Amino acid sequence: MNVKKPLIKIISIFTIALLIFVFAGKIVSGVLPAFSEKESHSITDADGAWGDARSDFQRNGLKAMWISYIELQTVDFSNRESFTADIKEMFTNCKNMGLNTVIVHTRSFGDAYYKSNLFPYSHIMSGVQGQDPGFDPLEIMTETAHDVGLRIEAWINPYRVKLYNHPKELSADNPAQRSELTITVDSGIYYNPALQEVRDLVTNGVMEIIHNYDVDGIHFDDYFYPDTDPAIDATHYAAYSGNMSLDDWRRENVNMLIRQVYRAIKGENPDITFGISPQGNDDNNYHMQYSDIKLWMAQEGYADYIMPQLYWGFDYLTKSGSDRYGFKNLSYEWSQYKMHDGVKLYIGLGAYRIGAGDGGANNQAEWQSGDNLARMIDVVNANPNIDGYAIYSYNSLFDKTEYGDIKTAEIKAVTEKNHG
Repeated sequence: MNVKKPLIKIISIFTIALLIFVFAGKIVSGVLPAFSEKESHSITDADGAWGDARSDFQRNGLKAMWISYIELQTVDFSNRESFTADIKEMFTNCKNMGLNTVIVHTRSFGDAYYKSNLFPYSHIMSGVQGQDPGFDPLEIMTETAHDVGLRIEAWINPYRVKLYNHPKELSADNPAQRSELTITVDSGIYYNPALQEVRDLVTNGVMEIIHNYDVDGIHFDDYFYPDTDPAIDATHYAAYSGNMSLDDWRRENVNMLIRQVYRAIKGENPDITFGISPQGNDDNNYHMQYSDIKLWMAQEGYADYIMPQLYWGFDYLTKSGSDRYGFKNLSYEWSQYKMHDGVKLYIGLGAYRIGAGDGGANNQAEWQSGDNLARMIDVVNANPNIDGYAIYSYNSLFDKTEYGDIKTAEIKAVTEKNHG
């Protein structure tokens, strides 16, 4: 009796059913596959300079530099060769400081610094949103980071579309042209956190990046809800909130996005980190940004790390004389929040304060000392609950237009600290 043909039919039917089940599961979860011209890449190469960076990250924690759209505005996007040279210089400077990671803007205004099927090319590259630079900046940045021995995390602003003149005009193919997806605050346009379609768009954008590029992490910063005004989403609140207060409903909208993004990343590649850098003042996070950072720290399923932006000096005093936000005090406060075993705490350091100061009611001499960042790194390293730091930002150290001697001293002090 010939059983091969019936067996083949059974296997084929089972395979088709399995594929339908998997695809349907993605639709139900709100995450559609991000189709692209490239295949998915998994991070498996542990050799060479990239492997050294990953090993250093595992052993010694995060030592990172933020490179924002502000820095990218100074990069030459006119051709592939010039862009590559500028990026290599920036990344090499970071590597020479003893850092192991760069956190680079890849979507700052609902746009893309790479070839995307979802978002238009960023205006930062050409002055006009949607204009193809003729090469793939993220591909170059990822390869260059790994070649010089750095991890790279793709930095995304999930909701921000337009702020003042960034950009002057949205491209015709920008999904934010659909006004039903957005809310407007003053001159700014933001995706509406209340909408599942927005959560899916943000998540699919993340998946597109990790499918197509060997990034080591995905990074969100502190911009969530743009305003506390009840009017900006009153219609959706009335329709969808149930019995929740406005504040709790908004926080849950953000929670749903963070959970969905985390779940999607880990379902694709558990080795890719997902981290969030909130404001250093957690009261602002909770009551103004509607981001429940303590929840994300304490429970599994939200983030791999939280990195509050502690951009005040050791001596910082409020006008009322409070020293709560002084660097050592506030870093200790954050380190005492309840943390799930799978969540790490890093600290954001404000290099942009060098020379100018932090605006406190105290004397600002520490910001002219030439070693303030290095002293902050000492505090980070001495606290067993803190696993690393990132410096904001590259130009604050390497643009020597102002306070050049102080910045040079700060770079030297951090470099010596990291090379020990």
